[in-house]
Amino acid sequence: MPHSYGLSTEQLDFQKRAAALAKEVFGVHAADVDAKARFPKESIAALADAGFLGLCVAKEFGGAGQGPRAFAAVVEESAQSCSSTAMVYVMHVAAAQAISASSTFRRKDEVLRQIAAGKHLTTLAFSERGSRSQFWAPVSTLTQSPGGFTASAQKSWVTSARHADSYVASSQKPGAATPLESALYLIDRTNPGVRVEGNFDGLGLRGNDSAAAIFEKAHVPEGDLLTPLGEGATAMHFVVLPWFAIGTAAMANGLCRAATSATAEHFQRTSFAHTGSALRDLPTLRARLADMSVRTEQARALLRHALDQIESPSDETALFVLETRLASIEAAVDVTDLAMKACGGAAFSRQLPVERLFRDARAGFVMAPTADHLKDFVGRTLTGLPLF
Repeated sequence: MPHSYGLSTEQLDFQKRAAALAKEVFGVHAADVDAKARFPKESIAALADAGFLGLCVAKEFGGAGQGPRAFAAVVEESAQSCSSTAMVYVMHVAAAQAISASSTFRRKDEVLRQIAAGKHLTTLAFSERGSRSQFWAPVSTLTQSPGGFTASAQKSWVTSARHADSYVASSQKPGAATPLESALYLIDRTNPGVRVEGNFDGLGLRGNDSAAAIFEKAHVPEGDLLTPLGEGATAMHFVVLPWFAIGTAAMANGLCRAATSATAEHFQRTSFAHTGSALRDLPTLRARLADMSVRTEQARALLRHALDQIESPSDETALFVLETRLASIEAAVDVTDLAMKACGGAAFSRQLPVERLFRDARAGFVMAPTADHLKDFVGRTLTGLPLF
């Protein structure tokens, strides 16, 4: 049966390999990762060893040279077993794409080869305490200094904050008139001016190691700029946002599939002792399961269309990329809510993974760009307004 995302034979191989890792490694540790709010180190190590950190890095740097279609399939498989692992992976790939697209980064060859070899984990550091979920408007600034710049920033909600080797960060350029006059740069976690504060103890995605990264007069060599000064927002819009949107949509779809599968299995194996009938014999529960499946496949179909649009761009490509993230994160909230209601006490008492999926779906829903931001972005696109 053809894959919903229209995968080629080569892409199907990556999807199947990811599914095997998800079953053999990610799923084994997922409950413990969630309970202890710990980084999924075993899963990320498995992804690195299998070459998935370099899945979307060009072959000339040692990567697999895959695009958004294979990326979406790998993320969806990962999220079905451990969405914290999927979140870390999405942020890594989105950040790596900013590095790949750079024409100014002098260490590009070195860093991409390390990523492709599974020896470098990167992530995004855009959101700040001052701008909150409006990640495209950093309040921090770069100031000119000998050999480059000095960065001072309070970055918030940085995924993999203590485990990433580098951050793709944003700040206003020196003398910027507006926050949109920004630049992206790569800053190593081991930079003497970088420290991480706090431990993540959130409702969902509890293993993603989201914390504040504080830059205190951190030196950024001129060669570590990922964009020319003033062009950071352009890179966010045209490089980072599409990859992030596709990745998080696939992650949400994975949550939907996992919730639907867990609910169906619960209906089949649970019965009433006094009648001998199974939960699946109740038409009301079957109807809920049908709603879950339809909503899931609707979101997956829209992601397929967005992937087609990316490969054959049109004037509507940006619109469908935004809509697929919106549709998927809303579907994940609705589908996992239905799963909790359909599975009742078994879900509420955490006998099933449904409760964890329910919480993880809500974490993805509030992540910038939030559902409200996405609706505004879609409306702006439809009426010819700029996103930012």
